[in-house]
Amino acid sequence: WRRSSGGRLSWAYPTPRPRPPPLQPPPPPASAAPSSSLISLTPLTDFLCCHLRRGFAAARDLRRGELVLRVPRAALLTSDRVMADDPRIASCVDAHRPRLSSIQRLIVCLLAEVGKGKSSGWYLYLSQLPTYYTILATFNDFEIEALQVDDAIWVAQKAVSAIRSEWEEATPLMRELDFKPKLLMFKTWLWAFATVSSRTLHVAWDDAGCLCPIGDLFNYAAPDNDTSSEEQDTEEAMKCQERNVNVMLEEIKLDSPSVRLTDGGYEDSKAYCLYARKRYRKGEQVLLGYGTYTNLELLEHYGFLLDENPNEKTYIQLDSELCTMGTWPKDSLYIHPNGHPSFALLCSLRLWATPTNRRKSFSHQIYSGSMLSVENELEVLKRLGSKCVETLQQLPTTAELDGRLIHFLRNLQNSTSWRVDVEQSSFGQEFALFLRFHSVDVDCTQDQLPVRLLRSLERWELAVRWRCSYKIALTKCVLYCKRLINELSLQ
Repeated sequence: WRRSSGGRLSWAYPTPRPRPPPLQPPPPPASAAPSSSLISLTPLTDFLCCHLRRGFAAARDLRRGELVLRVPRAALLTSDRVMADDPRIASCVDAHRPRLSSIQRLIVCLLAEVGKGKSSGWYLYLSQLPTYYTILATFNDFEIEALQVDDAIWVAQKAVSAIRSEWEEATPLMRELDFKPKLLMFKTWLWAFATVSSRTLHVAWDDAGCLCPIGDLFNYAAPDNDTSSEEQDTEEAMKCQERNVNVMLEEIKLDSPSVRLTDGGYEDSKAYCLYARKRYRKGEQVLLGYGTYTNLELLEHYGFLLDENPNEKTYIQLDSELCTMGTWPKDSLYIHPNGHPSFALLCSLRLWATPTNRRKSFSHQIYSGSMLSVENELEVLKRLGSKCVETLQQLPTTAELDGRLIHFLRNLQNSTSWRVDVEQSSFGQEFALFLRFHSVDVDCTQDQLPVRLLRSLERWELAVRWRCSYKIALTKCVLYCKRLINELSLQ
């Protein structure tokens, strides 16, 4: 599932908005007249209503697994549908097909429809898409550096580089289709890429997915878990028998027509159907789970992050010996949001702290998740704690300072006199660097900041929020290690 952003269903074209940061919802959506030529919905007029300023809320109580939205295939914007409607586009795209990915083809088809203006069958839908996004690829150099953590900076830089390369590869096709100069620009391609990245839904016949009018308005909720990710992590290694029983139970559930394990998908009814992921009371916002993502992945693909993400993983720079020890993949060596090490990281540390000539004999005990000895565990905790402290010390700001900066940036986005707010804050130097990067005079006489700066402030805030949560997780890990060290020292 991919998307960004951020009465009853008697209309077909609400205004989609990018998911805003907390406490700053966008203006109410503008209604538009439905178009029966583009979309027809299964009558569900008592199921959903427009939720405040974005998303949907239940207009009545909903059961888990209940159908809440049905969008026919004819309404889905896909590359094959665009090419079927326009032979010229189909001919040109087919000629370039071997050199372009499915995502590139969908972006070209999307831009082709945008270029048609009001003559496009999707005009009403396209004209109400967000005008800008906040995915990582839209971050400028200042905002990328604000992430501070090398791995996150690398992900952002790689995203920008990859999209620029894809744009260059697709430009000959767009020229062949006589795109207007504005549609050939990189910033237009970036907008289209962000639309596809953050709003498409999965379909089996196209890896790029589909754009689904109305269906892309549901906001995100992390997948529901009966236990925390750490508990699931431990159960995976230590309770195999119980896990196998659970697998069989899930298979039984799959055979039951009354229970759904997914939020929706394209079905044999030739329509995209979305279902209630749980029971909802009247007035509750109806959410969809796009999948399991860390905050950096949410920021990269959808342009938002969660203050409390049960799927968050915090990585630190580990010794090469530790990364290659055991059979665990590198991405399984992380720290949970509560500061506890993952099962794989803890086992790797225990193996590392074991003398080389004894590792083979103790490997079974280590792989089972058991503590070897008090001395071994103390060495593990001291190593992990010191590594977290070292990582925190290498970063230029603390989590506490980041928290104050987040508050400052939020206030600034709503400010009617930004100079006064800056003078009263302790972030005058940081803001001066921000203005200098954007080539804006510090003595600018405008009381309100230009729109382009407000959007940059929004992305800057997202970067600071991400790095702040990163530091908080490491701080929790340090406290966790200290507490266990004190407890073990008393034994």
